Amino acid sequence: MQKFQEWFENRHEYAKEWKQRTGGKVIGYFCTYVPEEILYAAGVLPVRILGSHEPQDVTEPHIFGMFCPFCRDCLAQGLKGRFDYLDGITIAQSCLHIRQAYTSWDLHRPREFSYYLPMPHHVQSKRAYPFLRSELAAFKEAVEKWTGKTISDADLDRGIEIMNTSRRLMREVYELRKRENPPLTGLEAMYLVLSGQMVDKREHNAYLEQKLKELSERQPDRQTGERLMILGSEDDDTAFMAMAESLGTTFVVDDHCTGSRYFWNRVEPQEDRLMAIAARYIDRPACPTKDWPERSRLPHILKLAKEWNVQGAIVMQQKFCDPHELDIPAIRKYLEENGVPTLFLEFDVTVPIGQFRIRVEAFLEMLRQEDLF
Repeated sequence: MQKFQEWFENRHEYAKEWKQRTGGKVIGYFCTYVPEEILYAAGVLPVRILGSHEPQDVTEPHIFGMFCPFCRDCLAQGLKGRFDYLDGITIAQSCLHIRQAYTSWDLHRPREFSYYLPMPHHVQSKRAYPFLRSELAAFKEAVEKWTGKTISDADLDRGIEIMNTSRRLMREVYELRKRENPPLTGLEAMYLVLSGQMVDKREHNAYLEQKLKELSERQPDRQTGERLMILGSEDDDTAFMAMAESLGTTFVVDDHCTGSRYFWNRVEPQEDRLMAIAARYIDRPACPTKDWPERSRLPHILKLAKEWNVQGAIVMQQKFCDPHELDIPAIRKYLEENGVPTLFLEFDVTVPIGQFRIRVEAFLEMLRQEDLF
């Protein structure tokens, strides 16, 4: 599993080497509603733009200080030139904060290509499908113009197959985490999914295919302890995951756009490839910006908790993250009413590991006392 961690930690070096090796273009995307199928069909490497979890002082002139730390951290990476190898940037409409990060990046560190994709918020409307299908056609045309390559149905089929293979393999890994003694930790699973957002999925898929048999036979060298779920805002905080699991617990499942929400459903075949892709993104487990008027996430999250035999859930929110801040009270109430205790934590660019350790320890102590009685 070390390879996935190395890919994630050396993601900039990987992308630069990929460009040199293939002569292809690399595009950075800010949101997982961006249809990577179309980018792979065009021979473009999509890489997720994430922060570095370091204090920074470069974003204040460009973005409000009360915008979430994740979007400010992402923008800082662009302003500091850490993604200067990108040929393009793109975003699908998600929240106002990350949209501002994209806009400021585009203004102050412009690339040869940029594209804003109007992903519908009202995904529960039947009109969302034809609307997104038409927007995907416009996106495909823009990518064709940028790359000088016509994207055929065969190209789209290839892009869909690359993405669906990745989703299938990651679902198989997550199935292994249902075991009484999961063969991988939550931290290892986080590296697995994050690296899949950074490197060429054909390479990632091939390596993961090899590792699956090894994983299925792997005997963990640690006690599982309490089985936890983590959910909420974007989360790539590996230091927090390592700290929490060092206390004798294991994250067995998640609901994050850097986790299961990213790969949960696949593109189902249709004659109209763009409509098939549109349906996949409309039907995926929703981000809270799109989970209305019905809260479709609640039964999905509870199903994950039940099927993965979760004993408690850590519900985290990036500070000032308005969509999740509105969502979290309903999620906590729903989980607790259904027998899943929760702990709420508010994350910032840098997480106060010492303070959070005390709170996680207290939460685990509570769970252990409940087991005693």
